[in-house]
Amino acid sequence: MNPQTLVAKVWNFAHVLRDQGVSYQAYISQISYLLFLKMDEERVELVGEASMLPKGAHWSDIKDLAGEELSATYAKLLETLSRQGGIIGAIFLKAQNEIQDPAKLRRLVGLIDGETWLGLSVDVKGSIYEGLLARNAEDVKSGAGQYFTPRPLIEAIVEVVDPKPQQTIHDPACGTAGFLLAAWDHMKKHASARDRGVYSALKNKFSGVDIVPEVVRLAAMNLYLHGITGVESIVEAKDALLGAGGRTYDVILTNPPFGKKQSYRIVRDDGEIDSERDDYDRQDFFVTTSNKQLNFLQHIMTVLSANGEAAVVLPDNVLFEGGAGETIRRRLLQNFDFHTLLRLPTGIFYKQGVKANVLFFDKRPPSEQAATKELWIYDLRTNQRFTLKERPMVRADLDDFVACYHPGARAKRVETEKFKRYPLASLLARDKVNLDIFWLKDNTLDDPDLLPPPDEVAAEVVESLQTALDRFRSVAKALGEPGAA
Repeated sequence: MNPQTLVAKVWNFAHVLRDQGVSYQAYISQISYLLFLKMDEERVELVGEASMLPKGAHWSDIKDLAGEELSATYAKLLETLSRQGGIIGAIFLKAQNEIQDPAKLRRLVGLIDGETWLGLSVDVKGSIYEGLLARNAEDVKSGAGQYFTPRPLIEAIVEVVDPKPQQTIHDPACGTAGFLLAAWDHMKKHASARDRGVYSALKNKFSGVDIVPEVVRLAAMNLYLHGITGVESIVEAKDALLGAGGRTYDVILTNPPFGKKQSYRIVRDDGEIDSERDDYDRQDFFVTTSNKQLNFLQHIMTVLSANGEAAVVLPDNVLFEGGAGETIRRRLLQNFDFHTLLRLPTGIFYKQGVKANVLFFDKRPPSEQAATKELWIYDLRTNQRFTLKERPMVRADLDDFVACYHPGARAKRVETEKFKRYPLASLLARDKVNLDIFWLKDNTLDDPDLLPPPDEVAAEVVESLQTALDRFRSVAKALGEPGAA
């Protein structure tokens, strides 16, 4: 049975539980716990890897039970696992049984036990977890969908960045760990099978952060089931923008959540809320702003190690916004080799109308000379038409970009119709260092097949209006400050 069929099967049962008062989000938690237990058993049997679960907390301890005995044993099992340390504790943090009807729980256990979930494919487990969240996002039109970066895009990004086995990999908005898993698969190919030390050390090279605990749980499950167990906690549930505690990383691969503003609460030592802020007053930031995307970019620039590399998915506003945006772009061009920009098409994210890009840059030692010499821009957006269902992006759509990028040999790049070179002087001469650059003729009005659907057009209009309102508010705020002329 393929992953999509399995996802449909377990999702259909969600409707039964929904009628019993179990929310979709709670169902995803419960199905995740049970699927993890079953796949941990299969991982031992099919892959030969040892389980990290304690005695009395395995799939075999519940799969043949029924009635109140099943409910009581399952609740005790979750309590045991929630008290574990490391990655197991992260997976089962505050876990509890929310399916109160023993018959419904028995049916769900039987449904899961009747299938082989891992089989021969290492990708099935990730597809199941992400498929469940994706179905939830489609149904509620919000929430989990923001955490998904198209897998073909992730694979292309990892291929061109080419992380090495000795490098540390970090994602400060890791979602379900798509970037970390792709980097893991890529790096394993470069670690000689004969060099057990290098292969074993790989497991300690990965780390991730996400602000949503439930997503961190799924990321930890994904990593564990791929054999990335590490020594310390690999993924953490926290706000990455509050700082990395002085840690730095060799490679950062990430797609921060969409949306510009995000308030957070400051909690005193006694547990009381002291205040609520919508900006981050960090000494290592170049400028204070409430724009979440600009703050993520500052954070990444700060926590990259010397000569570190980054690939970051960010919306268009990061490229053209004035004020803090201009300041950060100038710093990016000065202190980093911002060498490549990939303009992404619309229709590839769950949020409609999103216009995003991938920024590729390397950290360089401080110097009076700007680290960026030229920026190469690849336009995968103009005259492209993608949708999540009818015309989803596939890896082949990025083959030309990968070929033009020339991983490991950027000096061999040549300009093409879609790939253009812009020297630093021409970038600095642009108004507010606006890097939202395009040159291809838009043929959408001449070709009906390229026209976006009405809901996507409406989403783009709303996004543009929201951007305009944010700018007006900024101007009004500035004019209202003492001394403003």
